[in-house]
Amino acid sequence: MTASRLRGGAPVEDGDDLDVEEALALVREAKDDSTGPAPAPRARDARSDGPHRATSWAEAREIAARAARTARAAGSRRGPVSVPLGDSLGLVLAAPLDALSDLPSFDTSAMDGWAVAGPGPWTVREEGVLAGHAQPAPLTDGEAVPIATGARVPADTTAVLRTEHGRTDTQGRLHATGDLAHGQDIRPRGQECRSGDQLLPVGTLITPAVLGLAAAAGYDTVTVVPRPRAEVLVLGDELLTEGLPREGLIRDALGPMLPPWLRALGAEVVAVRRVRDDARALRKAITASPADLIVTTGGTAAGPLDHVHPTLERIGAELLVDGVAVRPGHPMLLARTEDGRHLVGLPGNPLAAVSGLLTLAEPLLRTLAAHPAPEPYTLPLSEAVHGHPYDTRLIPVVLRGDRAVPLHYNGPAMLRGVAAADALAVVPPGGARPGEETELLDLPWAAAGIGVCFT
Repeated sequence: MTASRLRGGAPVEDGDDLDVEEALALVREAKDDSTGPAPAPRARDARSDGPHRATSWAEAREIAARAARTARAAGSRRGPVSVPLGDSLGLVLAAPLDALSDLPSFDTSAMDGWAVAGPGPWTVREEGVLAGHAQPAPLTDGEAVPIATGARVPADTTAVLRTEHGRTDTQGRLHATGDLAHGQDIRPRGQECRSGDQLLPVGTLITPAVLGLAAAAGYDTVTVVPRPRAEVLVLGDELLTEGLPREGLIRDALGPMLPPWLRALGAEVVAVRRVRDDARALRKAITASPADLIVTTGGTAAGPLDHVHPTLERIGAELLVDGVAVRPGHPMLLARTEDGRHLVGLPGNPLAAVSGLLTLAEPLLRTLAAHPAPEPYTLPLSEAVHGHPYDTRLIPVVLRGDRAVPLHYNGPAMLRGVAAADALAVVPPGGARPGEETELLDLPWAAAGIGVCFT
C-alpha cells in the first residue's frame, strides 16, 4: 500500500523508505509552490492512505489483542490441553493447580541433628533416621536419634535439635547448648497446604518456580492453554536461501529470522514454506494451513506481484487492520479468515517486518496464549530522535543505565541496528527531544524471562 503526497500538485509515492528530512522537505515544497497560503498540518494519529485511513499504532495493537479475545470467546481456538510437566514452561494454567495431598505429607525434619523426646539430656540411639526411609520407631521420653533434613520424624518427637546446638558428654548423653522450643525445626504435615487447597489459580504463567511447586504437589501433567500455532509463508521469487546475493537476487533474511522470533513470542511454529509470486499458490497455502496464525512476508502493497490483498478478498477474509501509521512497516495488515484464523501480513523489508511482528503478531499471540500484557514502561532518550510528521516511529535502542540510546542503521531494510538492540523506542509523531521519556518495547531475548520465551 502506498500513500500520495503533493509536490507542486503532483502525487509523490510515500514508501517505507521515505526519509524524515525528505518528508519535511515535501511539506515545505508544497507550501512554496502553492498559489495561496498552505493549510497547517493536522494533528492526527491515523494518516490518509489512498482511499482509507491507516490505523494508529496503539489502536492497531489493541485491535490485534481484541481479535484474539474474540477468537478465544468464540471457541475457534483449541481448548485446554494436558501436557507433561516438563513441556509446560511458559504456558498458562487453564485449570487451577490444587493440592493433591498435604504438603509436606508427613512430619519431617527441617534440619540435620537429632530428633528428641522430652527434656534433656537424652540417650542417643545408634541407628539414625535418613530421608526416604520408612517410618522409624517411636521415641520415648529422654531418647534421641540422629536425623537428616527431610527425614520422617519418629512418633512422639518433641523437637529437632540442630547439630550445631548439641553436644555429647563422656557418657554419650546428648545435651542442648541453648533453649529448645517444643516443635522446633519440625515441618508438620500440611504446613504448606492441605489436600484440596488451591495452590495457583487459572491464568498463572508457568515459571520454573511453578514447575517446582507442581512437582512437589505430585503433578505429572498440567492443564494449560496451548501455544498458538503459527505458519510462516515467505513470498518472493527474488529470494536466495544460501550464498551471496547475485544477478538481482537477494538473501532471504526473514525465513531464518521469523520462526525463532515467533517462538520467542510464545508460538509453536508448525511450518515455514516458501511461496512463489503466484496468486494461486498463495491462496492454496493460506487455505491449507493448519495454523491459528499465518504470517506472510512481503506482497502487502499494490504492485503487480503483491498478491496478499487480492487473495484475502477472494477467500472472504475480513481486513481488521489495513495499514498502520508507523515507520517502518506501515503496509502491514491483519485479517481474519471465515473459519476464525488470523493472518498477519508483514512488509518485505526486514526491519519493517520486525515492526509488524511487534505491532500485530505480538499482542495477537500473547492474547491467544492468555498471557497478560506487559506493564508499559518508559526511559529518557540519550539524544534526540527525528520523528515522522504523522506516524509513530519504532527505533532500535540499547539500554545504558537509566537511558535509552538510539542506534543507527534503523532504515526499513536494515537489521544491523536491531541486531544490537535491547528494545525498540516508540517515538511519537514529530520526534523526541534528548531526555524525553519514551515508551519502550523489550525484545524477547533482552527481557526478563528469556528462559520462558525460548521454550
